[in-house]
Amino acid sequence: MQHEVDYDHRLAAARKAVADACVVCRSVQRDLEQIRAVTKDDRSPVTVADWASQAVIVRRLREELGHVNMVAEEKADALRQATNATQLERVLEAVRLVWPDATADDVLDAIDHGHDMPEGKSSEAPGAIFWTLDPIDGTKGFMRGEQYAISLAWIEAGESVLGILGCPNLSADFSHPFDQPDAHGCVYFAYKGTGVWEAPADDPDAAPLHIRRLEPADGEPIRVCESVETGHSKQDDTARILEIVGATEEPSRLDSQAKYAVVARGQADAYLRMPTRKGYVERIWDHAAGAIIASEAGCAVTDIAGRSLDFGRGRGLEGNRGIVCAPARPHGKIIGAIRDLGLDAEPTE
Repeated sequence: MQHEVDYDHRLAAARKAVADACVVCRSVQRDLEQIRAVTKDDRSPVTVADWASQAVIVRRLREELGHVNMVAEEKADALRQATNATQLERVLEAVRLVWPDATADDVLDAIDHGHDMPEGKSSEAPGAIFWTLDPIDGTKGFMRGEQYAISLAWIEAGESVLGILGCPNLSADFSHPFDQPDAHGCVYFAYKGTGVWEAPADDPDAAPLHIRRLEPADGEPIRVCESVETGHSKQDDTARILEIVGATEEPSRLDSQAKYAVVARGQADAYLRMPTRKGYVERIWDHAAGAIIASEAGCAVTDIAGRSLDFGRGRGLEGNRGIVCAPARPHGKIIGAIRDLGLDAEPTE
């Protein structure tokens, strides 16, 4: 069947692309201090990793699939400037680990291909089909040597239907602390209707493990995870919600869409992202891969008003506010608590 051929081919290409990016990002993270010293810029390592990750993913998808439509986070404008020649050289060094014959022009072209959909197409058009990418999700986690994710998703008609999360520092061992990088890491991937799979991030040829989380028993405390950074989620609102739903433990905090994977695999029961200010719009690449992975594991993924996430309005989730990801029972309790506290209403100030 054509659907099966497309599914296998697209998923295999996406897994290869994210595996390439995991290699690149691990290398850059190992050399954080050296890159800082050479570039004289504290943020330089994460920007090098962002550019390199986006370049190798776009290159691999085009090599495996031909023409691809892509909506991604990074542009190469700054990297083209003569003042950033040292950063460009560092990007090339990282990229050549998986793309040995890459030139500067190759890399710059690949990065810019990912910034906007070519040929006059729009991600807002009805029925639009495209990839969306965050090459380094969780930049501060990356800089701390903690959790970050490489997030790649396939969007059809406003819905995320395929997602790959590369989590190079996330251990498959639930007892491993989130603030300590794992030697192997994990990759999670899902395609609509086929479930979720886990594999080691450092071994793309390893046989994947099918995962599906169980519904928490009624009356069990709800274990929550949220962002490390207070600017990403209003943590005092989360605390009020947890008091109502009976969560007794402090939330686990980690950066990036790795939180979706943590809920999908049953290490936590919910991920909350409460809006921090009026008018803030989430970017599609920050949630598209995680959302399909969590939903295919058996979770509900909505905004704080219970609406499905709409990835068909361009680069932002314009029709949604905040995120609630959880299996059905805790999801319902959390949405009810949000409603009871009046937190689902758009603020007037």
